[in-house]
Amino acid sequence: MISHGETTIRSGGPWDAAAVADLHAGSWRTAYEGIVPAEALGDGLPAQRRELWELRLGADYGEPSAEPELLIAERGGRTVGFVYLVPQPDGRVLVDNLHVRPGLTGGGIGRALLAAGRAHVAERHPGAELYLEVLRDNTRAIAFYEREGAVRTRAQEGVFPGGYVLPEYVYSWPAEALAADPAAAQSTS
Repeated sequence: MISHGETTIRSGGPWDAAAVADLHAGSWRTAYEGIVPAEALGDGLPAQRRELWELRLGADYGEPSAEPELLIAERGGRTVGFVYLVPQPDGRVLVDNLHVRPGLTGGGIGRALLAAGRAHVAERHPGAELYLEVLRDNTRAIAFYEREGAVRTRAQEGVFPGGYVLPEYVYSWPAEALAADPAAAQSTS
């Protein structure tokens, strides 16, 4: 467990599926309004996210090095954010999701989660690059990742749930940057 002021970061598990799904759906509705077609953010979104997280967190990945890592940020026992890290067959690690509860963004929770995620990758996957895919029009998230040292490495199209094809960017932190990252080192102390 890692403490960042009033925020605590811990490893998550199957028992967190409902809280993560609720936060995920709420975050999508806030962050993606006007970017993603409204029907993708409609009434079915909470159930879809719940099914996704129950499946992900209940899966057996077989090989420990292939096991994704869910890190949960809590304040007062309440889930206020999460980051989900997924090792890839090519040796990189994907930040598959990083979300902070709507209304709490901009308060350091995302930064603490990202630092903990970078530290996790540097420790458990030495030599691995960390990367993520972000919707091109999600300018707030892009500004955050760039402030946190990520470098845009590619533009591409991504398929969003519901089959919507949307432009996105790939951002990366090279392995050397993770190993030398003072923010990540602080997250483990």
